[in-house]
Amino acid sequence: MNATEYTTITASKTAQWLALGAVIGPIIFTFTWLVLGFISPGYPLWNLWIAPYSAISQPISGLGLGQTAPFMNFAFILLGILMIVGAIGVFQSIPELGNKARWICTILMALPGVGAMLDGIFTLESFMLHFLGFGLALTPIAGFVLVGLTVRQIPYWKQVGKWLLLAGPMTLILTGLYFATFDPEVSGANIGIAGLTERILLVELVAWYMVMGWRAFKQSSQYYIQ
Repeated sequence: MNATEYTTITASKTAQWLALGAVIGPIIFTFTWLVLGFISPGYPLWNLWIAPYSAISQPISGLGLGQTAPFMNFAFILLGILMIVGAIGVFQSIPELGNKARWICTILMALPGVGAMLDGIFTLESFMLHFLGFGLALTPIAGFVLVGLTVRQIPYWKQVGKWLLLAGPMTLILTGLYFATFDPEVSGANIGIAGLTERILLVELVAWYMVMGWRAFKQSSQYYIQ
């Protein structure tokens, strides 16, 4: 094996392991909000105390305040880092992509990771920056479609590409459902279902990252330097 072949194989293996970030991050994040949702006694928000905590009516971000704050905010930041790492790994592991397409896809899929990190750093009490993070988390509405159009041309990724074309509209529909059920006063009174619709939206969104991450991890180890 010459030096070039060794480099290509090493690069491929590195990219495949990085792609697992897109699988591990969502698993840790989902497990964290599931557990904390059961044990949270409530949380302070400005001059209010919202209790008991209800996963049906309360947002996940509510767990980023009060006693559960250190754990939930760490999970947000970790999710963001692993989504970004995973996005890099996924598209570096697709040798058929040109450099421009690879980095456009990487940036599109990394933006929600930046959003997750913002939401971990800036809680609900820093509303504008926290909402910006949430907005970045919704960029896959368009990002999934653009990535799907790109990777469906590649035989190994054709099926995933078709799924992603559906994932964008599905994410849009679930986003609309969330905003249709969200009312700050209703949520603060521990009634309504905005917490549930938010969780359905986020589970759907991160599930596609897991699909892409696992697909990239299982891909052939051969890697072509562009």
